[in-house]
Amino acid sequence: MLGPLHVAAGPDRVSRVPPGRQQVVLGALLLDANRVVGIDHLIDAVWDDAPPVTARRQIQICVSALRANLTSIGRGEAIVTRPPGYLLRVADGESDVQLFAALTAEGEALVRSGDPRGGLALLRQALALWRGPALGGTAGSRLTAKAAKLEEDRIAVLETCFDLELNAGRHRQVVGEISALVAQHPLRERLRSQLMLALYRSGRQAEALEAYRATRELLVDELGLEPGEDLRRLEAAILAGDPSLAVGAEGVPARQGRERQAPAAPPPVGTVVPLQLPADIGEFTGRAELVAQARELLAQGGRATRVVALVGKPGIGKSAVAVHVAHLLVEEHFPDGQLYCDLGGTREHPANAADVLGRFLRAMGIPGTSIPDAEDERAEMYRQLVARKRMLVVLDDAATESQVRALLPGSSSCSVVVTSRTRLTGLPGVRVLEVEVPSQDEALEMLATVVGHDRVDAEPAAAAALIRLVGSLPLALRIVAARLSARPSWSLAWMLERLSDERRRLDELAHGDMMVRASLALTYDGLQGESRRLLRLLGALDGLSFPTWVAAALLDEDVFVAADLLEGLVDAQMLEIVAVDATGGPRYRFHDLIRLFSREQLERNEGEGPRAAAVRRVVGGWLALAGEAHVRVYGGDFTSLHGDAPRWRPSASHVDRLLADPLLWLEAEQQNLCSAVETSAEEGLHEACWDLALTLVTLFEARCYFADWDRTHQRALAAVRAARNSRGEAALLCSLASLQLSWSRARAARDLVEPALRTFEALADGQGVALARRNLALAHHRLGDLDAAAPLYLAALEGFHASGDPVGQAWVLTQVAQIELESGEQESAANRLYEALDICRRFGNHRVEVQVRYRLSDLMIRQGRHDEAAEALTELLTGVRASGDTVGEARVLHKLAVVRGALGDAGGAEALLREALEVRERAMDHGGAAETRAELAVVLADRGDRDAAVSLLGRAISTFAERNMGAARLRAQQVLERIRTT
Repeated sequence: MLGPLHVAAGPDRVSRVPPGRQQVVLGALLLDANRVVGIDHLIDAVWDDAPPVTARRQIQICVSALRANLTSIGRGEAIVTRPPGYLLRVADGESDVQLFAALTAEGEALVRSGDPRGGLALLRQALALWRGPALGGTAGSRLTAKAAKLEEDRIAVLETCFDLELNAGRHRQVVGEISALVAQHPLRERLRSQLMLALYRSGRQAEALEAYRATRELLVDELGLEPGEDLRRLEAAILAGDPSLAVGAEGVPARQGRERQAPAAPPPVGTVVPLQLPADIGEFTGRAELVAQARELLAQGGRATRVVALVGKPGIGKSAVAVHVAHLLVEEHFPDGQLYCDLGGTREHPANAADVLGRFLRAMGIPGTSIPDAEDERAEMYRQLVARKRMLVVLDDAATESQVRALLPGSSSCSVVVTSRTRLTGLPGVRVLEVEVPSQDEALEMLATVVGHDRVDAEPAAAAALIRLVGSLPLALRIVAARLSARPSWSLAWMLERLSDERRRLDELAHGDMMVRASLALTYDGLQGESRRLLRLLGALDGLSFPTWVAAALLDEDVFVAADLLEGLVDAQMLEIVAVDATGGPRYRFHDLIRLFSREQLERNEGEGPRAAAVRRVVGGWLALAGEAHVRVYGGDFTSLHGDAPRWRPSASHVDRLLADPLLWLEAEQQNLCSAVETSAEEGLHEACWDLALTLVTLFEARCYFADWDRTHQRALAAVRAARNSRGEAALLCSLASLQLSWSRARAARDLVEPALRTFEALADGQGVALARRNLALAHHRLGDLDAAAPLYLAALEGFHASGDPVGQAWVLTQVAQIELESGEQESAANRLYEALDICRRFGNHRVEVQVRYRLSDLMIRQGRHDEAAEALTELLTGVRASGDTVGEARVLHKLAVVRGALGDAGGAEALLREALEVRERAMDHGGAAETRAELAVVLADRGDRDAAVSLLGRAISTFAERNMGAARLRAQQVLERIRTT
């Protein structure tokens, strides 16, 4: 594929694939080799957006012809029919694309390990596979786009080679090759910097500087941009004759900063298409010129990511314009999805880039276990995922360039819309559009859309005066229009007279946000007493959206009473409905300026006592609901600890509606729950703080939200330590130990849980002691110290029994059974596992039951009951897939493959392992994927395919070495040696 499409099984066995449809179909199947390619995708690849009515039949004919061609070289079985299309089987090493990726990965690994000469040889070997443009001569825009991605990979490898050759002093030899590539790709700054350095080192300083000037002129003319920092720094170094430019010198400025770590190319992320845009404004009017300009900038082609920043003063309507423009573009220009995030730039604690990247990666199908901790690694994974996709990213309320920079895709197929109160001119390639107040005609249309054209037409002078009085500011104008709409008997002149009574204040509000404050005060004065009180108390919350029961907690009222008051605030334009939750109930949010206004009213009209009591009730509400969600997930209040903080509970029927799916509710309210931990810490509610943080582990553990686990616990830990709350501190340390165990950091877990155990023992807290002993036992177990782990497990088991925690008992029974299985005590292990299974089923704890059933399958395998193990694992596979447990799915597929192999079904084992490998690659679980490759290599070797087995083991060993997986690496090397010697 790295050149004109060519299929052969040797020099004399060539498949002649006719140009046209057959080559396009074969190319599409090859690009997604070993994956099912739908007929619809093949139709699009052949005919783009204008297929004939006979398209499906013609695709079937093409596939039949391809099978006949492949039969001529002995590969007729390679194309398999798999609904909803076809799958082309290609073994490792059979495709030049696969060989290119493998050689590139091995070469980059050698470079990282300190062998640049060996790495360069492999990279040049990879480049030698190219015979011309990828899929050269094969038509179809879909294939052209994928071929462009391969070409991008080729250029990236060439750039790496140039760096290595420049470092080796081969500057004269590469000048010509770099110059030719610069001519083909004139906007690649890395190539330009390499050319400048090669010229300078070759004694051609003037030509190096001329290359910089030519680059600058091109970038300014084509993109309106100055060269990047690396190029500018290199030019300065050349002018100064900087000695660091010499071969072998430290700090060569051709590549500034940390050396690029070449990641393995990510596989496709399944079929996940994120659709995160908020709803458009139904009555959006005006701003036609601005909207048209933004649409044109975002939709036009180019060589870089298109970034449009909408900037303006508060309340001007930046977010509304951004969302409206996005909705106009997505269907035609961005079919691969939309990502959206409110960055909270005007809040006290704006969102950080690492957290936003984590949200985006999850939205694109990456599970929590595969998301890196470091921001730069998350950004790298994000850019890989969106590369070549046509996606739109909307970043609302940005504070600074640094908050946004890591969130920008690296692909020219994507566009970004940013809103901010500041001009983000430091972003690469940004086009800044000022959002100004609407014109008089646009403001009139806004007013008429809400109150009715007949009323505006009847009083045109009053309408124009109203618009002038509020300065055409959209927020103030909407408030005025809402009051008129709610009171159809009022004339516009009467509304004008009411506003005129405040004329002195309005004159003062011509300088920024005071105009908004006065307009809000007018609406606030028109509210009933309880509505005003609710608006004030809502000011105690942060800027997140909230459900109805939160208002009920603030007022200590019935949910339906609070709902009516909320709807009144919505009608008055003081709140907005931003979504509908899973129960069908609305979610509300303040505009930022209105929230500030409500806080001012709270400080002026409510004492500290009522405010603090209202906050305690809301925190108590989150605590009560999270606790009930935990009970419903675990089948009871098990494996948990609680403090004595007061709870506030909505009605039982409302709780049932909210928690119909408790884990789904926890995930939907994740941000609010984490914010409640922060709020309780700020308010000095340390008992509620640690209790809520611990309760949220139900979500964090199930969905691998490890960063939130750590963040909430560290915040709560600071709160309890400040309050000298020793029990809360011990509970948090014990839970943080569980987190460390999830991160495979057994020693760190042991160091955390040991002081927690001492505290629980001093407090005579039986449940706490049992939990701490359980975690300490698991830490010793992971460290291989079974002599220390076994008695601690048994002591924890006794402790859970004494405290009435059967699920805790079931969990410990599973771990003790694992030790017994490893020691050959199968009968005792079986008794413990079946006892644990009975507990889980009696109390409905699905999570621990999955672990028990997985261990039972291991027991069956050890006992030679492979048919039973296969049946049990197949049933378990259905369950983990239904719950979205990607990690569990890969583990079960792997174990099921081992069983199929033991039953003599080598083909079934191979298919399952390939499926497990696909799941792990899709989730970017590189370590797990390497383990699966090693297992698959054994199966292939047994089936006689030694070359493929050796190739798989080589890739696996490379990954094990990179990730310090010593034991796995040793096992793989032993298998490799055995295959080579037999």
